Amino acid sequence: MVYLEKLGLVSVIVLEHDKLPRGDDRERTAITEETNRVVAALEAQGAKARPILGASVRLGPKPGDSDAPINGMPLLEAHVFPADLAPIRSALRAGEIPVIPPFALDSFCRSTRVNANDIVAALARGMAEAAELDAKPQTQKPSEPHADYSEDINLTPMRLMIINREGGVPSYARSGYPHLLVNLTSEYNYIRDTFNPAWLRDRPSALSNLALAHTCLSYMPPTSSAVMVSHRSPSSLIANLITNKPAVSSSLPHALLQGNRKLTPDTPTLLRRGQPIRVIRDLANVDRAKLNHLLQTSFHRTLDIDAFYKRLEKCLDFVIVTGDYVGAAIVTNEPIPGSSSRPISYLDKFVVLPSHQGDGTVDFLWVALHDESYGLGHPFSINPNGGKEGKGEGRDLVWRSRSNNPVNKWYFERSTGYIRMGSWILFWCDAEKRLRLEEARSDSGLSYIEDWESGRLEKWAEVVNKIPSAWK
Repeated sequence: MVYLEKLGLVSVIVLEHDKLPRGDDRERTAITEETNRVVAALEAQGAKARPILGASVRLGPKPGDSDAPINGMPLLEAHVFPADLAPIRSALRAGEIPVIPPFALDSFCRSTRVNANDIVAALARGMAEAAELDAKPQTQKPSEPHADYSEDINLTPMRLMIINREGGVPSYARSGYPHLLVNLTSEYNYIRDTFNPAWLRDRPSALSNLALAHTCLSYMPPTSSAVMVSHRSPSSLIANLITNKPAVSSSLPHALLQGNRKLTPDTPTLLRRGQPIRVIRDLANVDRAKLNHLLQTSFHRTLDIDAFYKRLEKCLDFVIVTGDYVGAAIVTNEPIPGSSSRPISYLDKFVVLPSHQGDGTVDFLWVALHDESYGLGHPFSINPNGGKEGKGEGRDLVWRSRSNNPVNKWYFERSTGYIRMGSWILFWCDAEKRLRLEEARSDSGLSYIEDWESGRLEKWAEVVNKIPSAWK
């Protein structure tokens, strides 16, 4: 926290004291002492901090909220009025880190102990709403006694740090090690519904913290993120807050997660509100105008619209769309001349709007592509986004890229292999389920070229070289 303050990243700290039984005669004294101890520890390291011992949060739904969910979220257990944030504003204005114990006012204005997650959720919403009010002209601000509207302190919450003993959210795909990056919009329900109960033994707060991130990010700006991180990984926390990226790209193959990329139980999970992801198999369901805009804006070229869609009408396998066409992956079936074997699965386009590059959309899209193509058939490739839901056999995925394309470094890391073809590079990803079955059949491991691999590069190159350009 001290280092973050020096970087200009001022935190509002909410404490939890989960080892202290609720209703204990000494709970208020113990929690107050713990709050003061944290303040003293921060100041001993050179930071300025202030305990906010009076309750800043009120129990119950906010007056005026209906029973209907807000932003798709259930009603919060607590709420905040702008006036309640005055002590936090005062501390921030003085350059001090507010340290808040888990107390809230009940309906009788009594300060009572509550779950710290309820405090955090109420503050995330309350601070975001207060920041919106601050930005309005004075005449449009509600007349509220003791409300402290000001433009010198921007209360907009940008990052949520959930620091615990456990680390991130465990993942089937990573053998119980944490997810690296989570798209809450498309993955939240799936992760929650398929969570292995055995994981609760070592990660008892994983689901409640996942729900907290889901709730808070629904009120925070779309560019915001949350990180679930163990207290044993302070360097990972700082790196995440500086880069706003996961410790390792979530779309990298597992084989590359070695050395300093190796996952551990303490690897943090980065969570974003993200975008919905859809798998579309019928070209009639594709919004051509939006797809055209995405392609032409991203590639800075003019699409040969008639020829492009005429080709897709004949060979489209599926399109994966991210959000409102902020990203897309187009996969086609390319027949092999003179052969009755299955067509080649060809990645015709993989594109993300420049404005969404760096916010996780690229990794979200590639993981969805993996689950629907060369990763299909794995138990953990049950794409919850309208695709085949993990049922079927994966196929080798092939694509080409100009040899001078700056994205090639990214492709090199994610592909199984590549060959150079003049001004092009041909990349491919082997079907993972078949590859594992072949490895299991061979006691001595796979040879340099297996029988089923023989001649496939020549076939791929022949077919791919004949695919016409989509551009004018």
